[in-house]
Amino acid sequence: MLKYLAGGILCAASCYMFVPSLISRMTGFGVFRKGRAQKQVAFTFDDGPHPKYTPVLLDLLELYQVKATFFVLGAQAEQYPELIRRMDREGHQIGIHNYYHKTNWLMLPGTIRREHLERSADIIESIVGIRPNHYRPPWGLINLFDFFHYRHYRIVLWSLKGGDWSSRVCRTRLQSTLLGRITDGSVVLLHDSGETMGADPNAPYYMMQALEEVLGELKTRNLQFVRLDEMA
Repeated sequence: MLKYLAGGILCAASCYMFVPSLISRMTGFGVFRKGRAQKQVAFTFDDGPHPKYTPVLLDLLELYQVKATFFVLGAQAEQYPELIRRMDREGHQIGIHNYYHKTNWLMLPGTIRREHLERSADIIESIVGIRPNHYRPPWGLINLFDFFHYRHYRIVLWSLKGGDWSSRVCRTRLQSTLLGRITDGSVVLLHDSGETMGADPNAPYYMMQALEEVLGELKTRNLQFVRLDEMA
């Protein structure tokens, strides 16, 4: 009896967690991962806003005239509303990355909807007057019921991640990874905070050093840096 019960639990967990994430990663079903237009690239930044690193990143993006998309945590937006207002004022798009950085695999659908999506959307809307409609689940991990939010939120993953949560990667490989792998329609995943589980606290500092070199080089390729809601 216990054997069948354990098998049922494992099957249910697979259907709820593993299978949806696998399908979305392999096929793109229910998610946006890459644009179709030539010469367009979307830079996206997760886990902020951060009081130390986000202002420096915004200065860098302004210097190179880059419009980006920030997937912010509702709790951080609530704590640093002036940074959310600056993102909006400087033409960047603001999306949701849950209220806290918690995986959707370990929460019920109603909890995700009420305590993370709607709560974060309410906070952002109260700050800038615009309700966000793009959503990136933490770690890109999707459960079965996340697909049913697609009417209200465009679920976004990425086509290129640089591993910039590691200071070692940022120092040695990030620049070459980005320059070597960015192509037409790339959706690039980076982070403007290193305070989430598994990240190096100082990694955003080295990420921005690499990003400055990358943006300077990419400008010579005549690429257009766009928000996700502008990407074809």
